[in-house]
Amino acid sequence: MSAATASAPALTAARQALKRYYGYDNFRPMQGDIIESILSGQDTVVLMPTGGGKSVCFQIPAVVSEGVCVVVSPLIALMKDQVEALKANGIVAAYINSSVSQSESTDITRAALSGHLKLLYVSPEKLLGEGFLQFLKRLNVSMFAIDEAHCISSWGHDFRPEYTQLGALRQHFPSTPIIALTATADRLTQRDIKTQLNLHEPRVFLSSFDRPNINLVVRPGQDRLGQILDFIGRHPNDAGIIYCLSRKTCETVAQKLQQKGIKAGHYHAGMTPNQRGAVQEAFLQDDLQVIVATIAFGMGIDKSNVRWVMHYNLPKNIEGYYQEIGRAGRDGGPATALLFYSFADVMSMRDMVTKDVPPRQAQLNQAKLERMQQFAEAASCRRRILLHYFSEDLGHDCNNCDICRNPPITFDGTLLAQKALSASVRTQQRVAINLLIDILRGMRNQAVLQHGYDQLKTYGAGHDLPYLDWYSYVHQMLNDGLFYIAYEEGYALKITERGQQVLKGQLPVSLKKFQPAEKAEKGTRASKKAAAEAAAASAGSPEARLFERLRQLRKQIADEQGVPPYVVFTDTTLQEMAREQPTSRVAMLSVSGVGMKKFETYGEVFIEAILQHGTPRAVPTEYEADEPNVPPFNDDFAPAPRAATKAADRDPSEDVTFQLHRQGLTPEQIAEQRNLVVGTVRSHLEKAYAKGLDLRLQDFLSDYDLAEIATARKQLGGTPALRDLFDHLREKYDYFQLRLAGVYEQRRGR
Repeated sequence: MSAATASAPALTAARQALKRYYGYDNFRPMQGDIIESILSGQDTVVLMPTGGGKSVCFQIPAVVSEGVCVVVSPLIALMKDQVEALKANGIVAAYINSSVSQSESTDITRAALSGHLKLLYVSPEKLLGEGFLQFLKRLNVSMFAIDEAHCISSWGHDFRPEYTQLGALRQHFPSTPIIALTATADRLTQRDIKTQLNLHEPRVFLSSFDRPNINLVVRPGQDRLGQILDFIGRHPNDAGIIYCLSRKTCETVAQKLQQKGIKAGHYHAGMTPNQRGAVQEAFLQDDLQVIVATIAFGMGIDKSNVRWVMHYNLPKNIEGYYQEIGRAGRDGGPATALLFYSFADVMSMRDMVTKDVPPRQAQLNQAKLERMQQFAEAASCRRRILLHYFSEDLGHDCNNCDICRNPPITFDGTLLAQKALSASVRTQQRVAINLLIDILRGMRNQAVLQHGYDQLKTYGAGHDLPYLDWYSYVHQMLNDGLFYIAYEEGYALKITERGQQVLKGQLPVSLKKFQPAEKAEKGTRASKKAAAEAAAASAGSPEARLFERLRQLRKQIADEQGVPPYVVFTDTTLQEMAREQPTSRVAMLSVSGVGMKKFETYGEVFIEAILQHGTPRAVPTEYEADEPNVPPFNDDFAPAPRAATKAADRDPSEDVTFQLHRQGLTPEQIAEQRNLVVGTVRSHLEKAYAKGLDLRLQDFLSDYDLAEIATARKQLGGTPALRDLFDHLREKYDYFQLRLAGVYEQRRGR
């Protein structure tokens, strides 16, 4: 496959789509280059951290390309989450999995065949199922996007056998570009992804794995529950996830939190699908503040306002740990990753990862667990350790981890490092950690003597240090990026470029003096008090109060539409609204995260809330109608939910709108006469109808329409969310019409 370059019009269309559908002016670092590669028809591998914007990398090309993008995704929850977000942005997408009925599946396949769909999400099992590949051959497939691509590699932390069959896509679609995306893949896993998917000369984009907004903290395992309660008490409105090793611990911790008045739920594989779904939905809807879960929870969940992730027990590998902490701060805001550590956890996890697995896999699992243990016991910047694991050198300490804030006492360890590096070189870099230490200490065991390592110049060069000291120092060198482990070569230590510089005397090394693990210092009462006072002062600011008002408004809208609140707007978007206080169409569209579709749907409601909150920074006398540099848009619907738009019973502006409606003017004519957008007019009419005033309802809904909507409500049962009603009726009626029909039924006493 040639490394063609995407056309300039295609790249321009991509940038326009980013603004129109996502509300962002610029791509994040590397996104533009990735999109250019995909649009040129190139196979592409994308390695980008959780929250780094991987989805946009294939969603934007899908929108601007002809045909449908088929997305392979491993979890139903992940598909549902992304499809809801795409629909909220005005992009036509769907998923087919076991939760979709036969009739719904038929409708989706028809939409795909008609060219209406832009993205179709499927599981690997469904994709490779009998008949589905033949169906895909009838479509104009623009590209395949393989999400969570690390699942294809047995070297990875989340290997899934069904992924290994995806290499067949190249046989059936030899000229269709394939995009593989993952947030966690070490060197071997990256190689497997390219090989097993049969990619043709793929371009590989390795984004920085750095998530500088996440504060990395490790605490001793004593009094874990007390530490958790203290943390939540200082962050009472922040959503978080607590990962536990066992199902029983999940339930116990969740129950303890509930007893303290915290809205918490538990989640593990022992629950029924309906139970798990209900808990996950409550968390996504912000009805639960805390989820206590096993690793069964969270893969691909795009809840942007998770502010912290805790690990009650030590994770089994760095890949899993990194992916799990990446669920915090996906919106770029400050977040915390707190890990509780004890050696007892190491022993429990060691039994778990080596039991009932083949010897080769047990050895790999134990080696990766040891790397996780090294991270927990680290004496140097934790972020640098994480990035070194993924072959990235930060180049400086992060100043956003507990080690950087409270650095240990170190000494010049250059000579010790050179001894270890030299010993590795003299073995042709063939030995693993334990054997290297035996050589340095001058041990005369079978492994040393069999290979003649007792004849090396460096044999016994470190005889003055005990085994545990060398074990600590070699692991510090590993964490500092002087070595890496070649798992496929018997876990041999390989020297990095940085290690070569140390060996040649070009770079000094600092090491922490070995000592038994000590209990980490807890924050003093004075520091906690100061932090609490600062948080209280911040919460009382006008900007914070407006943010909280907008957050509640978002929750009300989300509940009515049956979508997670972050699908409406993310926390960072609401924070920018609270800071900038936009009160016009132009100003609102300039807020990052407000695209055309979301402005049509929600913009006027949030403007009204800002106006009602107090004196904004720039209050216009009326909404602009035809501002320059703002593309026109279609007025599909504007929700303006009643619960979210409470105002005085007699709003003069609403009265004017209602009187013009009574005179026979359409919403479009009223909007033009009053220099408003149609969404505002519809909001006024809806509120007037809800207050008991009589509209000319037949202007908006026929008797047949009202009967059809009423029947749909009965079929769904209970009080269905508007989103469910909207989908059930195949998007035939907009939200304005559905709400009017709901008020009509209420007024008739149904």
